[in-house]
Amino acid sequence: METEVTPGREVVLETDRLLLRPWRVAEAVVQRELWTERDPRVPQHRRIDADGHPTVAELEDAIRAGRRSSARLLAIERKVAGDVIGYCGLIDDGRGFEGEPELAFELLRRVWGRGYATEASMAVLDWARSSGYVRLWATVWEWNTASRRVLDKLGFTETGRREVDAAHSATLLTTRRL
Repeated sequence: METEVTPGREVVLETDRLLLRPWRVAEAVVQRELWTERDPRVPQHRRIDADGHPTVAELEDAIRAGRRSSARLLAIERKVAGDVIGYCGLIDDGRGFEGEPELAFELLRRVWGRGYATEASMAVLDWARSSGYVRLWATVWEWNTASRRVLDKLGFTETGRREVDAAHSATLLTTRRL
């Protein structure tokens, strides 16, 4: 994996098949597609609402403004195809542990099962380690067996801590030392 810090301190990570980099405004359509594909068991605030929000224009504005969903979560681009297939990165929004960001990833359904989530996440883990982080955490819906497998492959372990949501099942807390 190669890491490149570009002007403005943007991180670009490279693996054999992938390039992880900041989002471009034109890729808001990919973000919107991710929103539309989310499982109905995901809480409503993470899905397209009854009025069609977020819109592509709202997501474009978020990318321009460098908001969390666009700034710390890197677009995953397949090098050969040149298309963006999802995101992977670190979130440090104060929900978790002090100085320990959360690993997050999401890919378009059409590319599931090809190892991209694991490959992208490994690049982010390497970057986190080289940035001085000692431990990362991740949450996962109990029913999301595919993401649980990815986290297991990456060496995350379940802590036994669960947050139960009567409407959406439980989220499991996992951690990994770097």
